[in-house]
Order: sequence, then C-alpha cells, then structure tokens
Amino acid sequence: MTVGEPLPTTAAAGPGTVREPGWGEPGEPRYKPIESYGLIGDLRTAALVGRDGAIDWFCPGRFDAPSLFAAILDAGIGGSFRVAPEIPCPSKQLYLPDTAILLTRFFSHEGVAEVTDFMPVGLEPCAIVRRVDVVRGSVGFRMACRPGFDYARSSHRVTADDPRVARFTAEDGKCTELASSLPLTIDGAAATARFRLDAGQGAWFVIQPAGAGLRWEGDRVAETLNATRDFWRSWLSQSHYDGRWREMVSRSAITLKLCTYAPTGAMVASPTCSLPEAIGGGRNWDYRYAWLRDSAFTAFAFQRLGFYDEAQQFARWLEERCREADPEDPELQIVYAIDGGRDLTEVDLSHLEGYRGSRPVRIGNGAYDQLQLDVYGELMDAVYLSNKQEPISWELWTSLRRLLDWLAENWQRPDEGIWEVRGGRRHFVYSRLMCWVAFERAMRMQSQRGLPGNTIRWRAVRDEIYEEIMAKGWSEERQSFVQYYGGTVLDASNLLMPLVKFIGPRDPRMLATLAAIERDLVSDSLVYRYDPQKASDDGLGGTEEGSFSLCSFWLVECLTRAGRTEDARLVFEKMLTYANDLGLFAEEVGDTGEALGNFPQAFTHLGLISAAWDLNKALDGPA
Repeated sequence: MTVGEPLPTTAAAGPGTVREPGWGEPGEPRYKPIESYGLIGDLRTAALVGRDGAIDWFCPGRFDAPSLFAAILDAGIGGSFRVAPEIPCPSKQLYLPDTAILLTRFFSHEGVAEVTDFMPVGLEPCAIVRRVDVVRGSVGFRMACRPGFDYARSSHRVTADDPRVARFTAEDGKCTELASSLPLTIDGAAATARFRLDAGQGAWFVIQPAGAGLRWEGDRVAETLNATRDFWRSWLSQSHYDGRWREMVSRSAITLKLCTYAPTGAMVASPTCSLPEAIGGGRNWDYRYAWLRDSAFTAFAFQRLGFYDEAQQFARWLEERCREADPEDPELQIVYAIDGGRDLTEVDLSHLEGYRGSRPVRIGNGAYDQLQLDVYGELMDAVYLSNKQEPISWELWTSLRRLLDWLAENWQRPDEGIWEVRGGRRHFVYSRLMCWVAFERAMRMQSQRGLPGNTIRWRAVRDEIYEEIMAKGWSEERQSFVQYYGGTVLDASNLLMPLVKFIGPRDPRMLATLAAIERDLVSDSLVYRYDPQKASDDGLGGTEEGSFSLCSFWLVECLTRAGRTEDARLVFEKMLTYANDLGLFAEEVGDTGEALGNFPQAFTHLGLISAAWDLNKALDGPA
C-alpha cells in the first residue's frame, strides 16, 4: 500500500475560487445525470452519492441546513467528497438488500473494487462512513474531500495535528473532521490521498462534525455497518406488502423513510434543492421542507404498508401545527420547516451556477405564504385513516373543528392550487375537490366515534361544493373536468376524483375525463400535470417541463379502478423503467427519459406504493 506526499500542517482557501484537485479527466462531463445518484441518510439528513464515487450533496445535521457538499449545484465551487479508482472505469450501484446502505462497484482493468456508503441511524452527531474494499485484483485509488461550507459562501482552512485526521474550519468557526485509516495529504482547500489496495484489503473514511468524541477504528466501522444494516432490515420487516412488485415497493418505502426527520416526524418533499424541472430553466425550487400535502399522502402510504408509527408521528406533528394556529384565524401554512418553523423566505444564491447552468439556485420557498385550500382535505383524509388505527386525541379534534369552521367560511376563495402557480389565484377544481374531502371525512369520523361538531353546517357545505364542481368544474366543450372554473385546460390532478371517492371510477363524466387526459396529457406512460402552453400564465416562467411522475401513478390507479387492469399494468411496468438502477425516481421525466427536478422525490415514491397496492389487489381478483 502506498500513500501520497507527507502531510502539510495547514492550508486555506476562499469561497468561489477553488476547484476539486486531481479530478476532471479530459472529456469527463462536469455534471452527472441526476439519475446517476444514490441516496443515503440517517433520518435527519441525507446525501447523494454518484456512480463515480462522489458525494455531491450533503447538508450536515438536518435536511435544510446549509450544504457542506453541493457540487451538484456548482461543479466548480460547491464542494464534494470523492473516492474512486485512479483510472476511470465503469461502475454500477446497488443497495445492500432491504437497507439504505449503498454499494458503488468499480470494474477496472486492474480488478474489481467497492465503496460502501452509509449514515449510521441514531448517531449523534451525524456521520458519513465510506469503506473501500478490493474484491479482485489490485486497484489504485484517489480520494479528495473538499467542503464548500454554507452553500460555498464561506471560506475555510484545513489543518492536521494527526496524519490521519484533517480538520476543515469555516469562517464562522464551524468545524468538520475527516478521519481515515490512511495518512492524508492537504492540497489547497482539500484533503486527499492516493493509495493501492490488493484483493482482501480495505480502507475507510469518516466525515463528521469536529469534537464528536468518537474515535473511529476498523472495528467500529464494521460494527456500525452491521448495526445500520440490522436497523433497516428490522424496520422494513413491518411491511404488509407481499405483492408482485415487492422490491420496488420496499425501495420506495425506504426512500420515504429517508425523507423523514425523526426528531419531529416531519417529512420533506425531497432532500435536495434547486434541481431543475427543465435544463437551463428557472423552475428550480427548494424541497427540503414539510408540505402538509406531501406529508399527508406519505403518512397514508406508510399506514397502508403497516408502518403505523410513522403515520402517528405525522399526526402528532400536525397536532403541534394546529396548536400553534391562532384560534381566531386558524389558517395553516401549506409548508413548514422540519422543526415547525414558519419563515421560509426565498433567497437566490447567485454565486452558484446551478445544475448544468440552471439558474437561479434557490433556498427557502416563497410558496410558504400561498393559499392552497386543498391541503385541508388531504390533512383530514390522513387523519381519518390514522384514526382507524389509533383514535385521535380530543385536542387534535378540537383543532380540526376550528379548521373546518374556518374552511366553511373560506372554501369559495380563489387560491394558488396544488401546483403552486405564481400567476395569480383561480378557482381550481382540485382545490374544491379536496375541500369536499375535508368535510366528508370529518363527518365520517364524527359518525364513527360520536364526536361533537357542526354537522348540519358541514353537510350543507359539503353538498354545496359537490354541486358547484359538477356545474362549474365540468366543461361541455372539452367533455372533461378542467383545471379551473370557466377554463378549458386539462389537469392531471383530476385523476384523483375517483381515488378520493368523489365520483365513481366508471361514471360517464369520469371516463370522459380519463379519455381526455389520455389524449392531451399522456405520452406513452408519461403524464404531464397540465399543458403550460395552453394554461393561463402560471407565473413560473417558460413553458417547458418534464412529465410529472406522480401523475403517471395516479393514471395507473384510475385505469385500475375503471376496470382497465391490463392497460394499468402496462403503464405501471413502463414507469418502472424510468427509475434509476437503484429504483429511485426524480420529480419529473424529460423527453429522452432523463430525471428532472429534485431527487429523489417522495411524492413519486408514495404514488408508486399506492398504485402497486391497488393494481396488485385488482390483479389478484376477489378474495
């Protein structure tokens, strides 16, 4: 085994000027495809690991913390942590079965090597553990770790008192340590190493906040790996799903769990921010927050699979948000920070070039102060389902009654809708639909448990909403339910009408809507949420975006319930081909099948779970 030059004692670098040392082969692209990443996490935060062995996204401690590695948003200055063979070679990734432990396998002409990446669950503070093993031959490696503190806005210096520990200290005093089984070399703003391993030999690297108090050795790495493996397998064993697509459903469940912030039970929409919905476009958003809508759907997916603790955690998180609301004006935000924080002011990081030049790079999310009335229906539906397993508390019911009384006064207001348009409020059909769900589910709970409530008023509002949707949400011209009252634009969110039991799946109006959506918004198995070229200005700039994968899984469920199980199965199987090799989906799919938007996307994976469940049940036939 050989290593690099003797370790210098200190080095420093400023923000915006450094480049990763020792990498960047001639012809090597600066950015990898979004789908070329795997996800690891510890239920507080997560990291993206590329097939080339580079960690290009990581926010230490919590999902919405400032990034330490963000090369996926700026390959030059964002920061990354790469371990790979010196000579570029093909690679593949897989997860250790039924876990979130990621293996990247390199197939070099010198031999076969593996990098095992994981984050120990429950370890305080968080750490990323990287173990390198050669399984055949003899392979030379390079390692380069160069942070980019605070989204690469902060300079840092590198010091070392121990040849196997490099310390990165930012301007504000925050400090991160890289521990290694090998001597390290300081190269500008990075810690590096060159080494060779023969078959059967291994090395390891651990990055964590300085002063963690943990002394990493080979035995601790092995023990922590085993404990992490056992945690994930024990958790997944709770799953009730044993249908045709068990592997994909299990991977989706693990992905949803990786998007859960354990300290509060909040669920982020995605662990990344500002990955573009169109390359070079401006639809780049920060999804590292807890949308009430996404969380409610995710809680339902967990409950359906038998993960009741996660569903109950969400109910407790929701109860806290309701408790914080003003009793006189109990309107909820649509999205919160994972600790319940309400201020998500949007900021442009103009110093970052964005993924493949897609600017602006945004943190925070300006949609937090939007009015989206559909969230009340999604919340009531989630609480209704949770109540079946464990009766909700009196305190939560009291808060929900206040919300329902507020909604009874406000459901007729125009809003920004499920797609969070920024071109002005409208009377969106989907928003009205979910307002109907809110009152319908509340009345069910009230009836089942004898809970007190303003039943007469709720029933009257529920019925008024229903008749209004039928009168104003239906277009005789298009022979379909449309996106908003008085419009002719179709919207894939209307596929949810039969799924929430608003209308029968074989009702003539629903079958006509399904046919219209298939005609206008479906390309093979891919479904666009709406046509921005035909829609009124959505205020988001540009008209290009990929198909929305969640909508494709809604289509599967709609086809299934309409009795078209063969069509549904074909759409479902085709959609599975758009996942990456690890079974992960982004938010959208581009014209050539590439992943677009934040990655992985919880919304997509919960849609997959729901579609797989319904389709498998239909294919099995009557019990």
